[in-house]
Amino acid sequence: MTHDHEGQRVSRRRLITNIGLGSLGLGSVGFGGLLGVRGAGATTVTTSRDLLAEARACAVTPAVTKGPFYFDANQIRSDIRDGKPGVRLRLAIKVQNSTCQPLPGALVDLWQCDASGLYSGGERGSMIEHVESREITHDRTWPDLKPTDGKRYLRGAQLTDAEGVVEFTTIWPGWYPGRTVHIHAMVHMGGTRALTTQLMFEEELNWQVLSRPPYVQHRGRDTLNASDLYFQNGLLLTVVEDGDGYWGAIILSVGS
Repeated sequence: MTHDHEGQRVSRRRLITNIGLGSLGLGSVGFGGLLGVRGAGATTVTTSRDLLAEARACAVTPAVTKGPFYFDANQIRSDIRDGKPGVRLRLAIKVQNSTCQPLPGALVDLWQCDASGLYSGGERGSMIEHVESREITHDRTWPDLKPTDGKRYLRGAQLTDAEGVVEFTTIWPGWYPGRTVHIHAMVHMGGTRALTTQLMFEEELNWQVLSRPPYVQHRGRDTLNASDLYFQNGLLLTVVEDGDGYWGAIILSVGS
């Protein structure tokens, strides 16, 4: 049996085809870790499940463009950093249907830029030129990216457990021209793309993180949440401090 440990890469197709959900050990993923949360003059303790409870939502999650940098990276793993520097960000994501019932066995696919605003597989080529020329419109659709290199940093996917939950370890994303800070997410159900959306952050937190290295070397940020074409409050992560990094949680509600 193949298990997904942090940093281990497993073929997505082999995982889904050859391993049943029961043998994946769903429900045994380590979500019981304690989180330190700063309160008013005191520090309290909670778990990532409590954090998801704070993020509870039944409204269908807004669909948002996948953008120009998506491709099937075929990386089943929880730690997607690949050594990329940045402020550690742990994510707890719950997938449910429109009646708030958890969806076990959903494939949650994440991809994001690094602290310098670059995407693996797309560090050079026509897509970067489109973005840098600010050819971003609200209704634009993009084909899947044809990777220009073999890099796969900050990309990964996992199957949800019996409670519809997955956990990732990544870094706080950087930014690139025309977009606020965000992470892309896609939920696959039964081999189809059931939801494509984006995860976003409170602006105050963005400024705190972007003032730290290595982000501070990337200057000239031109787009905040308020001016981003795709920003919606319903896409905001619930975020708490976690040592020298952060925990973020969100519930993705998939429509029928």
